[in-house]
Amino acid sequence: MRALLQRVSEAQVRVDGAVIGKCGPGLMVLVCAMQNDTEAQVEKLAAKVAKCRIFQDEIGKMNKSVADIGGSALVISQFTLAADTRSGNRPGFSTAAAPEDGKRLYELFAQKLGEVVPVETGEFGADMKVSLTNVGPVSIWMEV
Repeated sequence: MRALLQRVSEAQVRVDGAVIGKCGPGLMVLVCAMQNDTEAQVEKLAAKVAKCRIFQDEIGKMNKSVADIGGSALVISQFTLAADTRSGNRPGFSTAAAPEDGKRLYELFAQKLGEVVPVETGEFGADMKVSLTNVGPVSIWMEV
């Protein structure tokens, strides 16, 4: 399972012009289930995301997690995180999980992260418009 965390002051996702998910200060998390990913890996990644200390403490050091700051998360499925760009000019996505597995694991990730902080989501497989204000900017790549 792969994730790209972005520290945000705000983020939102629209489908067909309507906002379907948003968060205030916290994380926007793009996630991609890979072939052969397990529920245990999903749970491990959700725990790592929840505990990742990328928010500033009182002296300006990145020492707090999203839970520590009372933040929230917007979780978006993004199969393009599976992109293989090693050859040619068109990325390959054959290592991404099949759609039915991807959706199940994405929903499990959101559920597990939601046990720690408030979570809103996008719509799996939809054409989404995502906007955010990245603070720092801080973007962290995770893979388990």
